[in-house]
This record gives sequence, structure tokens and C-alpha cells, in this order.
Amino acid sequence: MYTAKGTLNRDEQLRKYSPLVRRLAHHMIAKLPPSVELDDLIQVGMIGLTEAIARFEPKQGVQFETFASQRIRGAMIDELRDGDWMSRGSRKSQKDIEQAVHRLQQKLHRAPLESEIAKELGMELADYQHLLAKVRGTQLVYLEDISGHGDDDDGFLDRHMGETDAEPSAVLQDQRMRMALVAAINVLPEREQQIMSMYYEHDMNLKEIAAVLGVTESRICQLHSQSIARLRAKLREH
Repeated sequence: MYTAKGTLNRDEQLRKYSPLVRRLAHHMIAKLPPSVELDDLIQVGMIGLTEAIARFEPKQGVQFETFASQRIRGAMIDELRDGDWMSRGSRKSQKDIEQAVHRLQQKLHRAPLESEIAKELGMELADYQHLLAKVRGTQLVYLEDISGHGDDDDGFLDRHMGETDAEPSAVLQDQRMRMALVAAINVLPEREQQIMSMYYEHDMNLKEIAAVLGVTESRICQLHSQSIARLRAKLREH
């Protein structure tokens, strides 16, 4: 484990903890858009692991795996930020929609209509639909949620996503997330339920869904973005 100088044996630690890098990458990739490549996350994570080995100080009283996990995740998140996989403007627009949906759900005690969301945002319906197509909401969890440095302080991930290890508490939190997500999908408007089912359960793309439902691909994109905003707003209530 250690060299003659009392430092961690780099090659041995890289071999031992490379599965940890892969596990963290798989855990993170599940929450990101399809444009993010798993191999890229693993490669960056290995760099984070190398840095962790070089900087680890046993005297600090921290387990190496805990220290390394933080470094690996940090390296992955930094890479995602540098890649700017979702523009700041799009993130803000998507969050504005989500917050409007949340306010209306609290006030109306039901899923708000598309026209009601547009009015809440102070927009014409056509402009709101254009915004939905522009943000192309594809992720249920934002990068800020993963890194813990977003402007939301409601503990969204703490309540729903669990940690990156296989501790019983993390498994339980993941189960709660899935149960909350299923419940949230079940109260979506019927058309949006159909879209989410075809997209996530049957792995159909937007063009295929549009053909089945007899509408344009752009319209499916709008409704999918709106569904994501509804789900995030609903999950806040749990």
C-alpha cells in the first residue's frame, strides 16, 4: 500500500480504485443528458484518482476511499462545467419554467395547463412553446444538484438521490427517489404520461413518438421539456 517513503503506492492504488472511478461515473452518467460520454467521465475520474493518491495525507484521519471519491467527483464535475453541456441561459429558462409550475401546483392543487404556465411566466402561449423547444429539457437532475453548488437550498438530492456508495441508507434513498418519480409521472397529464413512457420505458426517440401520436417532433420536444419541469416541481414536494 505504501512506498518506502511512506506515501501511497500509485500503481497499486490505481489498480485497486479504478472500479470506484467506473462506479462513480456510471452513477453520475445516469443523471446527465445522452451527449455526455461515459468514457470521458471515466478518463477524467482517473485523473482525479491520481491527484487524490498524490495529495492524500493519512494523518488527516480520513479514509482514502472517502477522500478519493470527493476528488474523483470533483474532477468529473469540473470537466462537465468546462464542457458547458447545457448553456447557462437554457438552465435558467428551464428552472424558471419549473418554478412557475411549482407555484401553480401549490395554488391550483392540480397539474397546471400549458396556457396557465405561459401566463404565470408572463408570456404568450406561442412564446412559451418556443421556449420549451429551445431548452429541450432532457435531464431530471441538473449539474448544480450533483455538485451541491446550485442556488437551490432545499436539499433536493439529499432527499432523493442518495450517495455514490452502496450503503443501505443510500439504497433506501434511491428507492424513495424511484417511488417519488413513479408517483409524479402518474399525475402528469395523460398525453405527457404517454410521452414519458415511450421515451424512457420503450426507448423511443422524439421522432418515433411524434409519429405514433400524430404530431410534430417539435411538439413532442415541447411536451417532454414541460414534463421534466413538472416532475422536478412535483419532487420538490416530497
